[in-house]
Amino acid sequence: MKEIGFFPSLIESYFLALGVILGGSLIGGIAAFLTGQPPLTAIFRYSSALRIWAIIAAIGGTFDTVYSFEKGFLEGGTKDLFKQFILILSAMGGAQTGAKLIYWLTQEHTTL
Repeated sequence: MKEIGFFPSLIESYFLALGVILGGSLIGGIAAFLTGQPPLTAIFRYSSALRIWAIIAAIGGTFDTVYSFEKGFLEGGTKDLFKQFILILSAMGGAQTGAKLIYWLTQEHTTL
């Protein structure tokens, strides 16, 4: 398998996290509708609950990241350590963007 560069993987991790939040929340909202629960409230709740899973999915699992951190600390590869940190921040940004979009679209934060 061909390894992709840093900047394409940075963009990929952002949009993977965004897609996990949006897709998981919307599909969960359909399930809530089919079971008679309020779908917008469920979509809002799922977007909050899926954040950590979106980040883990975007960075490709936790073992590669832990290995890269270990390599950065023990072998002095601070470049790899910095790259993994930026990839995690990119995934967190994608998850936050998705959650914020759901927050705006559902308007569950407003009260009458």
